Amino acid sequence: MGDNLVYKILKKHLVEGTLEAGNPISIKIDNTLTQDSTGTMAYLQLEAMGIDRVKTEKSVAFIDHNMLQQGFENADDHRYIQTVADKHGVYFSRPGNGICHQVYLERFSKPGNTLLGSDSHTPTAGGVGMIAIGAGGLDVALAMAGQAYSIKAPKVTKVNLVGKLKNMVASKDIILEVLRRETVKGGVGKVYEYGGEGLKYLSVPQRATITNMGAELGATTSIFPSDEKTLEFFKAQGREDEWMELKPDADAVYDNEITIDLSELSAMAAKPHSPDNVDSVKNIGNIKINQVAIGSCTNSSYEDLMKVAQILKGKKVHKDVSLVIAPGSRQVMEMIARNGALADIIASGARILENSCGPCIGMGQSPGTDAVSLRTFNRNFYGRSGTLSAQVYLVSPETAAVSAITGYLTDPEEMPVEFKDLSVDEFLVDDSMIITPAECGDNVDVERGPNIKPFPVNTALDDNIGGKTVLKVEDNITTDHIMPSNAKLLPYRSNIPYLSGFCFSTVDETFPERAKENGGGFIVGGENYGQGSSREHAALAPLYLGIKGVIVKSFARIHKANLINSGIIPMEFVDASDYDKIDLMDELKIDNIKDKLSDGILTVENVTKGYSFDVKVEVSEKDVEVLKAGGKLNYTKHKA
Repeated sequence: MGDNLVYKILKKHLVEGTLEAGNPISIKIDNTLTQDSTGTMAYLQLEAMGIDRVKTEKSVAFIDHNMLQQGFENADDHRYIQTVADKHGVYFSRPGNGICHQVYLERFSKPGNTLLGSDSHTPTAGGVGMIAIGAGGLDVALAMAGQAYSIKAPKVTKVNLVGKLKNMVASKDIILEVLRRETVKGGVGKVYEYGGEGLKYLSVPQRATITNMGAELGATTSIFPSDEKTLEFFKAQGREDEWMELKPDADAVYDNEITIDLSELSAMAAKPHSPDNVDSVKNIGNIKINQVAIGSCTNSSYEDLMKVAQILKGKKVHKDVSLVIAPGSRQVMEMIARNGALADIIASGARILENSCGPCIGMGQSPGTDAVSLRTFNRNFYGRSGTLSAQVYLVSPETAAVSAITGYLTDPEEMPVEFKDLSVDEFLVDDSMIITPAECGDNVDVERGPNIKPFPVNTALDDNIGGKTVLKVEDNITTDHIMPSNAKLLPYRSNIPYLSGFCFSTVDETFPERAKENGGGFIVGGENYGQGSSREHAALAPLYLGIKGVIVKSFARIHKANLINSGIIPMEFVDASDYDKIDLMDELKIDNIKDKLSDGILTVENVTKGYSFDVKVEVSEKDVEVLKAGGKLNYTKHKA
């Protein structure tokens, strides 16, 4: 039996373990990326390890999240990242050069390599045949330090694409269909590998849209083969020498297979407030809209914006609609400026934003009260837009542009456009905003602003732990719920003491004070706890507030890893009905936890109610040692 593409690449990078689904493995990481929202913490952690130079083939630091500069904080963080990158051998993509995933795809991606990024949408690079995984900042810092990355060997689901998309139906509609079928927790422990005859009709930017939003499945990553379409992209980027063909064996084995007939797809939309709450635009109906936002790392490529420009050409944005557009990179912006497409967009009445993440992460352009916003983004979690009452729908660029003209959610097939000049023989290449690090960092001074505070470090695990249930939440709690990342809070990503005061603020604004008053304690939650962003701040802020453990029905992959890295015990109910028996402020106690942690089952005593229940701690032997040490940084120092 032959290998699928995922296991071919993993075999070449395997450092420890056996490649069987569910087994703990460690893999060599070739490349890393960080962005400024998570990067400051990652580089503080790298410095704490005492590493002079990064050990990867190439690591890149991007500035794309914290772009609004209403005070000194963001500018100081940018300066810190630039100087620390220069000192330690990391390439630096300056503010304005573009969104990390778009720029990485254009200028750094390499088929067959492994990439670890401190952003959950790092799998975007799977569009060219990379194993690209999102992780917490500490895991990325350790990879930069030369350590292998530990995960469970994934199951591999083949997504067999047949047929060809109809005009005005997009690759965004493909991934929305996958989400409709698989749900936001259906991909946990899996990699989605795309194949089938339909591949020959999908360009790299279209593929990258799919792998990007595959993160919303909870998947480890998603990947496409590296084929003739990939070669076309690399030739146009002037990087043909970095291309290689990669495909699965003819008799490759998969754990599961799903088939999507592209010719049968129609325009789709994810309704509020989850990326898997998907229906066809036709079924949803002609709802009135107030805002349209086009961009993000999901849909901001040259191809996407050329389609938008051709739809908008000669037309005007509806008088009741605000249309904002953010190109994904400086390359994209300059190319559409030079060929006239940008003029067509501006003439329609659209507003042009900076080449950055912007409204996707709540960094500006929040909708009005009770507004309906159509967005080409990857997430529509409650409150993520910055407006709690907003209704956010996720759609393709085609659906977004057509709807901006009509003023209501509109099936783009009702306004067909025959797109021209979407393929590119030669992209405009100018890497002048990517700064090569100093050959020797000894003489580089790292600059730190007053907003940069030390990150919290846990203490070694006690024999017994106890505390109040200081928060109880429901299913599908996202990292946006745990640690919001709006325009007001993003500047404080390097200041955990301040940031922690807003932990769970969209759920229960009294939580931080209650946690402090009770010396920390426990959080209890439902299914898929911690889905969404890779931000380790969603673990570091609870750590700062004294949280000792989190007991839920199930975890999202990255957040569970971040809890372990912080030394917070991730526990799951053996009997899910025990969730209903726990109330806010119940006192919980776990005795002899250090001795029993390796068993995988702990007994929790509800002191308040006078009964006990069992929880499971599904972690590797190494993770047990990390938890006993009080987190991965303590563990790493001890091992060193």
